[in-house]
Amino acid sequence: ISLRNGDYVGSFGFDAQVRHFMPPSRGLPYFLKLQTGSSQLAYRPEETNFTLGLAELNFRLKRRALVVLFTEFIDTTTAELLLESVHRMANRHAVVFVTLRDPLLPGIVDARPDGFRDVAEAVVAHDLLRDRAVVLERLARLGVHCLEVPPRGLAVSLVNRRSEEHTSELQSHHD
Repeated sequence: ISLRNGDYVGSFGFDAQVRHFMPPSRGLPYFLKLQTGSSQLAYRPEETNFTLGLAELNFRLKRRALVVLFTEFIDTTTAELLLESVHRMANRHAVVFVTLRDPLLPGIVDARPDGFRDVAEAVVAHDLLRDRAVVLERLARLGVHCLEVPPRGLAVSLVNRRSEEHTSELQSHHD
C-alpha cells in the first residue's frame, strides 16, 4: 500500500547482528525486491540485540520515517533493552511496534486447574501476559503506537494503523 501511494519503503532485519538492509525506495516494482530480500531472512536462535540493531537503523535513516518494528520479547531484561532503544528511535521517527498475541495464554490463565501443574502453568502464563502489558504500556507512553495482534489479524491491523499514521502526519503538516 505504501509503495502504491508513492511512499519510500525499505527493509531492515537484525538479531544479534544486522542481517539485511534494503534502502528506502519507491514504486511498485520495488515490492518484488523487498519480498525477495526479506525472504532471505532466516530464524536464528540468537538473542536479539535491540541496542545494536535499532542504533544502526537510526543511523541509516537520514530523514524522519515511519518505522514499523516487527519483534517479540520474552524476558524483562530484553524488554528493558528494547524500551531504551525504541525510545531513542521514537525521538526522531514515528514508530509502530508490532508483536503477535499468543492466543493460548489467556486460555491457560482462565482454565480450571486439575492439579499442581495446571496452577503452575497458569501462574507463568499470567506473569507473561502481565509483563507484556507493562512493556506495551511503557512503549505507548513513549509515543510508540503498539499493535498486539493475533497472527491472522496482522495484515489488516497494520494497514489500518498505517492509514491512521498517514492521516495524522497530514494533519500535523497542515497545522
